[in-house]
Order: sequence, then C-alpha cells, then structure tokens
Amino acid sequence: MTRHTLAQQVEFSGTGLHTGATTTVRLMPAPADTGVVFVRSDRAEANPLPASVESVTDTDRRIVLGEGADAVHTVEHLLAAVAAHGIDDLRVEFDGPELPAGDGSASDASRHIEEAGVVEQDGTPRTFRVQSPITIKEGEATYVVAPANELRLTVTIEHDHPLVGRQSGCYDITPGAFTRELSRARTYGFAAEQEALLARGLAQGASTANAIVLTKDGIAAGDLRWPDEFVRHKAVDLLGDLALLGGRFTGGVTAFRPSHAGNVALVRAIRRMSTLTAPHVAGIQEILGTLPHRYPLLLVDRILEIEEGKRLVGLKNVTINEPFFQGHFPDHPIMPGVLIVEAMAQAGGMMLMGSIENPQDKVVYFMSIDKVKFRRPVTPGDQLRFELEMVRLKQRTCQMRGAAYVDGQRVAEAEFMASIIDR
Repeated sequence: MTRHTLAQQVEFSGTGLHTGATTTVRLMPAPADTGVVFVRSDRAEANPLPASVESVTDTDRRIVLGEGADAVHTVEHLLAAVAAHGIDDLRVEFDGPELPAGDGSASDASRHIEEAGVVEQDGTPRTFRVQSPITIKEGEATYVVAPANELRLTVTIEHDHPLVGRQSGCYDITPGAFTRELSRARTYGFAAEQEALLARGLAQGASTANAIVLTKDGIAAGDLRWPDEFVRHKAVDLLGDLALLGGRFTGGVTAFRPSHAGNVALVRAIRRMSTLTAPHVAGIQEILGTLPHRYPLLLVDRILEIEEGKRLVGLKNVTINEPFFQGHFPDHPIMPGVLIVEAMAQAGGMMLMGSIENPQDKVVYFMSIDKVKFRRPVTPGDQLRFELEMVRLKQRTCQMRGAAYVDGQRVAEAEFMASIIDR
C-alpha cells in the first residue's frame, strides 16, 4: 500500500458547534510520514497537534486536542471524513479554537476532500490490526473488536425518545459508502439539556441549523434524513475517534452505546493490543548504537514509536531462553519484577537520548524510581510493550512515567528520575 494526501489545498469557513467561534480552515497536502496534524494559525506560539490519542484532553460531547488557549475543539467529524477517504498525511490550518460545524454532519469535510482530490505518495501507511477478539468497557459503552481485512462498524444506541429508541446499523467503511450512508448524518442533542450544556461552556454555537434538536416528542425543526440518522451519526463519531490511532485500522468494531470517552478508551486498547504494519523506528542495531547495555542486560528489542522529548513505545520479547529464568523460579518461570522496571528504564533512556544533542557522548543514569506497582506476572512467550512519557525535562534532569503491558493488560508501572552525564 501507498500513503495518501490531498492533490491540492481547499478552504472553507463556518461556526463552531460548542465555542460559537467563526473559523476558516485550510486542508493542505502534507509530505509522506507527516500524519494528520492540526495547526492553529491564530496562535503563533502554538505547537502543531497530531491527530493522536496522546493529544486528547477532553471527551465531553466532543474531542478536544491540546490544552488551554491552544486547544482544538470538535475534530471528530473532519477526522471521520479523513479516515473514510484513506488520507494518511494532511495539514489542517485554521484560525480559531474549533472546526466549523457545517450542518452538524461530516458532509462538508467529505465534499471538500473530494473536491481537492486524493493522490498517492511514497511511504507505507501505518495500519493497526488486532490478532484476536478483544472487549472494552468504559462507562455505559461496550465494544468488541475482531480481526478483519477491512473496517466494519456495527453500532447500537439507546435513548428513551419516540424517534430514537433502540437503533442499530452496520457499515463497511469505504469512501463511496461513507459519502452515501454516513457523511450527511447530523449530530443531535436534547432541548432539555440545553441550559446544562451552556453552563458547562458547551453548545454555544448550537442551533437547529447545525444539529438535530430533540424535543419531548419530536424534533424542533426540519425532517430527519434517515429514520435512523441518530445511529448513523454515532458511527461517524466512532470512525473519527478511531482516526486518533494515528493510522489506519482494519477490523470489525461492534459498539453498544458508544461515547467519545468510550471511543478514546477503545483507541488506547487497540493501540496496546494490535500489530502495527509500518516500519519500526529503531531495531536492535540502532538500540545497540544508543544504549551502553549488552547481553544479558539489554532488555529492549525494538522501538515502535517515538515523539522527540515526549513519548516512546518499545517492545521486549520474553522467551524461555532468557538467562534469568535459570535461577528465578525455574520450575515456574516468572520474569523478575526488577527487570521489568529495568527494561522500562532502558526504553526511557532511548527516549531521553533522542531528545539531546550528541547522544553518543552521553549516558543516562537513573536517580530514583517511585510508585512502582506490579499487577500480574510476565512469563515466557509474553511480549512486553513499554509506553514512556516525558513528564519534565530541565537541563540535564528529567522525570518520566512508564507502564508495561502484555496483551493490552497493564503488568507494571513506575515513575523515573534520570540524569544525563558526559560519557
């Protein structure tokens, strides 16, 4: 497969559903391996925000990326159109805090993408796949994810309202099917919730022009586009939130009463339990060239993802041939917890080395390890996935937070403080 971006720039404007701000958006082609990034052109100091679950800061009725005055509100409808059209690299520039709501659906974004055209470019798309079924629960939302060669969403919602009740739909996600079956499905809300939403700073720009407003027995204005428009829109939200994986996803997702908070929990679970068909960032040769450790104490095999100075994902394959199994419960082999923490620390060292100049002349010494917890044993055949994030980096001292997972289940966690010194 090849990566996709837009053939040309396209621009549109409108009012945000929740902030009420008027914003102009430019969708722009981006070089291979850029991913989808949001850029606040009205905020000179704002950093580009990747369309990634790590950027999510709020899930109350919409997805918010980033924090404070630099935040980006309500990105899910645009991301749904981007995902449906298979776009891997895109720069989204806009001059306000929220993307335009249009008519409350993803149709504007989808139409503008079609007008701009989608072209291939060099590079391998990041594609996530699960190897076996998984179940995720978050609040009232429940999800089951199963292996598949394409993306199919099966969604069920329930509301105690005569126009909604219980609705279900099953959708194969292709550009054409999205345009026909999902893109025009509008967001909806209940008139009885309006005052509470306004008090929370939400729905400031909401109206019957950009949302279906449900009264006690019907809708405040207009007609439904489909009798089941409500569940179709929830499928749009789910698709847009799945784009926060930071790549394509192939699989079957069955969602019961999905929510943005549940969708984000789903994305985090998929990230931890899926295989990623994309070149890894660093293999064992690069690790050997960065870390001073050697056999038998080099405990990181591969680096899958890295954001310079922010986060890192690494892997350790645990086999029965590990030398520590000879003496640590040999009749009941369990990886020593202290080595799990050491492996996390080594992954953190790789992240730290990637954020400094002349790393070949430096070495990382760990000063403290706090809040260590072990949640389940690690045994031969397991694959440890380490997720490290930088909490603070000041001069030559840093704080990091790490967690280790096996099959999506957290097995250990810790906080680290480290110092960079001359080799």
